[in-house]
Amino acid sequence: MEGGIECLDNGSVLLHWTNIPFLQNVLSNDQFLYGTVDTQFIDENPDLFNLKPVQNRAQKLLHYLGHVMVNGPTTPIPVKAKPSSIDPVVPAVPLGDPPKGFRDVLLKEGPEGFAKAVRAHQGLLLMDTTFRDAHQSLLATRVRTHDLKKISPFVAQNFNKLFSIENWGGATFDVAMRFLYECPWKRLQELRSLIPNVPFQMLLRGANAVGYTNYPDNAVYKFCEVAKENGMDIFRVFDSLNYLPNMLLGMEAVGAAGGVVEAAISYTGDISDPMRQKYSLDYYLKLADELVKAGTHILSIKDMAGLLKPEASRVLISSLRDRFPDMPIHVHTHDTAGAGVAAMLACAEAGADIVDVAVDPMAGMTSQPSMGAIVACTKGTKYNTGISLEKVFDYSEYWEVARGLYAPFDCTATMKSGNADVYENEIPGGQYTNLHFQAHSMGLGHKFKEVKKAYVEANKLLGDLIKVTPSSKIVGDLAQFMVQNSLTRAEVEERADELSKVLKSLPRVEGRPGASLPAMDFEALEKQLRETHRDDITPEDVMSAAMYPKVFQEFKEFTTTFGPVDCLNTRLFLDGPSVAEEFEVELERGKTLHIKALALGDLNKAGQREVFFELNGQLRSVLVRDTVAMKEMHFHPKALKDVRGQVGAPMPGKVVEVKVKEGQKVEKGQPLCVLSAMKMETVVNSPLSGTVAKVYVKADSSLEGDDLILEITE
Repeated sequence: MEGGIECLDNGSVLLHWTNIPFLQNVLSNDQFLYGTVDTQFIDENPDLFNLKPVQNRAQKLLHYLGHVMVNGPTTPIPVKAKPSSIDPVVPAVPLGDPPKGFRDVLLKEGPEGFAKAVRAHQGLLLMDTTFRDAHQSLLATRVRTHDLKKISPFVAQNFNKLFSIENWGGATFDVAMRFLYECPWKRLQELRSLIPNVPFQMLLRGANAVGYTNYPDNAVYKFCEVAKENGMDIFRVFDSLNYLPNMLLGMEAVGAAGGVVEAAISYTGDISDPMRQKYSLDYYLKLADELVKAGTHILSIKDMAGLLKPEASRVLISSLRDRFPDMPIHVHTHDTAGAGVAAMLACAEAGADIVDVAVDPMAGMTSQPSMGAIVACTKGTKYNTGISLEKVFDYSEYWEVARGLYAPFDCTATMKSGNADVYENEIPGGQYTNLHFQAHSMGLGHKFKEVKKAYVEANKLLGDLIKVTPSSKIVGDLAQFMVQNSLTRAEVEERADELSKVLKSLPRVEGRPGASLPAMDFEALEKQLRETHRDDITPEDVMSAAMYPKVFQEFKEFTTTFGPVDCLNTRLFLDGPSVAEEFEVELERGKTLHIKALALGDLNKAGQREVFFELNGQLRSVLVRDTVAMKEMHFHPKALKDVRGQVGAPMPGKVVEVKVKEGQKVEKGQPLCVLSAMKMETVVNSPLSGTVAKVYVKADSSLEGDDLILEITE
């Protein structure tokens, strides 16, 4: 009977989908199992008709695979490159439980005892960013749980001497749902079960949690509580402007949840340059005083653009060490200029306890310094990391091949090396790659040098900001706007009233924004989600919806249509199978689908193609709408540049909102429409005053550059 139920679950039996839940109930019924049924069986068991919704995962996955075969990747692809056809091989993993690590200390001693053990440790400790910031910086945050899980047992067995593994938070939270169609909480749960001995670390945007907006205080507290319950240990808390009230709220939320508080000061400027005094040594020391006074367990320097030079590293870290002799100090940097290893070694010599690294094939350029280089350079010294260089080589071999699976997102498609001009433009490593891809998508790829120069000017226009998500995004958006519209800094200043019209109309918020927001009603939110998605809602889902309502809704709609695509390997997820290819998909332990892609049908009159598969030996087919063919059949007009009232799309993207209607009067500079591409939203403003004659787009319309949005008559 178990085999029969499994066949129904897997879709191995050809039945109409409405019959499957009824038969599952029959096969699970005790009376039926013991063979004591008669002709009154159905009448006596009305509960047989309490039908649970059919998962039908196999058919949904076939639909997804067919969709990718016909239309290409469902996730936006920055460059035209194919995933590697070679799968990474996991190095040999010994049997048995992994050796004890720093997480065992944390579980036994608690956050305070853990911090003392870190400070008392002999040698340099490392945090491995490979599972988060490294791929955010190099591969547009696109590495999937599938590939992280494969290497996790090896990491648990061989890297127990790590201080922590950064694997969550920051941009990975929304990207998991938005582009990878995965549950970020499930990633955390699965990695925790595979790596029980090394502390996990996440990036928390202070009072903004993992979002790009302000949340009520209780939402931040609840988020930290749920993250801790799901296996998170250390929370690196920062604010994009080093705004202390926002940081303190995040720190309090982490402390209340029982997590390790690592307060991070975002570093910018150059303390070794006497000409730059806005962000001086005194500025950083005073901020550190406040964070230590607030009770942080660990003090962190977050050098998000890789601006710390060796001499500045020595001055800053030695000053902090002298001021706080008992406080663990953790330094984060990026290797954009190529001086990351030298800077981190200087930090270690000056008294830092922990520095951030990434495995060698995922290091360098806009990522973190090389793990292998730091391990090798400290070997035989008092800063010895205790990590085997041979195991680093094995770890590197896996990621060397795994990185090839993400070729469509690899920063090396558009940039071939790091660049010391980061000391001038101060672009954060996590933004550099996305900014480059965005420039290409907007047709500004050949002007990226100008975009970087405009970034410097935009930063000055905005008052010389600390640049890290989301403040860095504001600077980047303004820089691209300036290049796209051929505006100099002086011209932006001259037209400030016209260009800032949108901001001036918004209400002003005094004080910390979250403090004035009403508390979030989680019970009401859960009730609403259950009404929409039935009972398929977890406490973690409620938290995802609280952080990203629209993204979560779209994620649930996608998985309802296409099933658990996180079960697919990365090449199949991105590129789909080739015709005649055979492969297996493990839905869960003990449930494996055997699939063969057979053929791709011709386009029918409805604009669909029939895609044929063999599933567990049975012939299956799915009808897939050919969106490319449909687009060719429906030609979208282009805006004519010599026609003054025709407004075209400034870049390829999706319409988020149309702000005007036909017949409406508009003023020059008034927002007409909002476009979105690669998480960057662009407001299209009216080039003249007049009346909207015709609107050619609606919300969710996909546009190419210069596609006609609307016409205005004067």
